[in-house]
Order: sequence, then structure tokens, then C-alpha cells
Amino acid sequence: MIMIQACFRLDWPGFALDVDLELPPRGVTALFGHSGSGKTTLLRCMAGLERAPFGRFAINGEVWQDEYHWLPTHKRPLGYVFQEASLFDHLTVMGNLRYGMKRVKGSIGVSLDQAIELLGIGHLLERKPGHLSGGERQRVAIARALAVSPRLLLMDEPLAALDLKRKNEILPYLERLHDELEMPVIYVSHSPDEVIRLADYIVAMEGGKAVAQGPLAETLARTDLPMSIGSEPCAVLEATIGTVDEQWNLARVDLPGGSLWFRDHGVPVGRKVRVRVLARDVSLAVRRPQGMSIQNVLSGQIDAVGGDTHPGLCIVRVRVGESFLLARLTRRAVSELALRKDQEIWVQVKSVALME
Repeated sequence: MIMIQACFRLDWPGFALDVDLELPPRGVTALFGHSGSGKTTLLRCMAGLERAPFGRFAINGEVWQDEYHWLPTHKRPLGYVFQEASLFDHLTVMGNLRYGMKRVKGSIGVSLDQAIELLGIGHLLERKPGHLSGGERQRVAIARALAVSPRLLLMDEPLAALDLKRKNEILPYLERLHDELEMPVIYVSHSPDEVIRLADYIVAMEGGKAVAQGPLAETLARTDLPMSIGSEPCAVLEATIGTVDEQWNLARVDLPGGSLWFRDHGVPVGRKVRVRVLARDVSLAVRRPQGMSIQNVLSGQIDAVGGDTHPGLCIVRVRVGESFLLARLTRRAVSELALRKDQEIWVQVKSVALME
């Protein structure tokens, strides 16, 4: 599979960027990390807004930058979405959308009509930015980035300037982009919920370096990461709504290796969903539990036992069929239960969160 190659080195006073990445050619890749970790600098290098003297950037074998070649930003077939929408206040929404299309030669990707439909802004076309909400402005900004028919979409914390209500309004539209577009998206965020909900692939940044990278579920299930995606280690599972129990207002999600019950959110049966299970909500037992209030009990096998940021805790990774769950246990519990790799174990899951 042809990958996106991103290799950059920058040395600034007090900060250095040093990454060598091969990223998937489609889907959403999240650059995740704390402020100052180098996420935006890396994104700007990809766009050509920062010129790294030691760098290489190529997509599908087409080199945009290396030691012999430099393609300036305006000639790179990309769309860039900033934290602020930065729309032209004197133009209507349609005027803003058409403005960026001046440099498009032919339609080779997303058409203007498709961008308008994907972002649900058809009823806003005659308005000016001053008459839009923050979420509407950002949807227009994303549609404008798509309207230039980019081969790559770069998004720099596009929801950072929005309140929780506006974020929740725009996230379904970002999920539509994920589901319906073929182009790769590089998405910068320090929000665990955004990353877990949208990303297929993740690059964890720290101190200007990529400390971990890989498919989202696989990477989150690692026990050797120097950082967690959020305040709590967790597992992310791709699942399908299997049935709904109307009597108890519960829904069952089916995943490779078993099923889990959780509160019914009204998602129809058969819909593919993504769920999160926090490590603190998982407990382990050497014998099948009985007489417990916890309804989700699965059979699994210990795959790894790793450390934690707290010296008295451990992270235990358990394989359940083709899926992985993490349990956060005290070292004392691990010792008293004599937990070890390859041991058959019973997994109790107290709570499951639907990422919606």
C-alpha cells in the first residue's frame, strides 16, 4: 500500500521537531498530544507553511518536498482548516466557497455541490459570515477547504474555538466526511473524545517526536505507552448494534469475541458503532463471577501486564476474541491473583460508552 511519507527536522531555540512517519493513504490520521508537543508545527510543515530544511513529504509517490524539490503551499493540492474559520466577512457563504476555487483546474475530487451537501450548508449560501453561528462558520470553512478538490485535507484543531454544544453539532458532519470521502485527512487535536470518535490512525506527539503511532484501537491497547489518550487508559472497539431490549432500555453491541450491554441510545439494530471502555471500569476474576450486579462478563486471555503512571497500579491487557480490553488493577491484586501472560481469565465490564 502506498503511504504518505512525512519526514521533517527543525531546530528552533527551545524546541526541535524530529519525525519520520508513514501514514495511511485514506481515513483520518490524528496528531494527538499536549500543547507544545509539535502537532501544529508538523501540520504546517506538511502544508509547506513551515520550510523544514531537512524534510521529505510525498503522497502516492508524488514528492512535494525533499532535498532537491520544493512545492510552495499554493501549488500543493491540499485543503487547510484552521482553528478559526477566517471567512471573508464581505462575501456570502457561496462567495467564500467560490473564492478558493479560482486555483482549481478541473474537478478531480469533491465537487462544490458535494461539499455543500456533506456539510449541510445549503440553506446558508446567501448569508454573510456575521449572521452565522460558530459551528456554521466552521462548517463553511471545511466546505471551502473541500471545494478546492484537495488530495489531502489538513485540519488544525477545527473545533477548539467552539463550545460543547457547537462541537456536538459539527461532529456528525466530520463523521460523514470520514465515511464518505476517499481522501486522507490529517487531524490535529488534544481532545481525547474527538480522536477516539473520528480517527482511524493515531500519531502521539511529545516533545517534537512521535512517541507512538498505529491504528487507533491497536495503539490505545498498548501497555508500554509513555502517555495515555486522555486521563484514563481505555480500549476502543468497533462493534455493531445487535439487538435492543425495550423492556430494560438496553442495547447490545456485538464485537469480535463477545457482546456487551449498555444504555440504549436509540441507534438502530445493524448500525456499526464505536464504543469506549475505560480501564478503570474493567475487573478480572480467575473464576466465573456469580451473583454480581455487573452484567457484562466475558471470557478472555491475558495478553500483557504493563506498568502505570502510578507505582501502585498495573495495566493488564486481555484478549477477548479478536478484541482487546484494558484493566487497571493494583499491583497487590495482580500479585495475589498471580496474573500472568496467557492465563485464562474472566473479564467484568462495568460501563460502556457509545462514541457519538
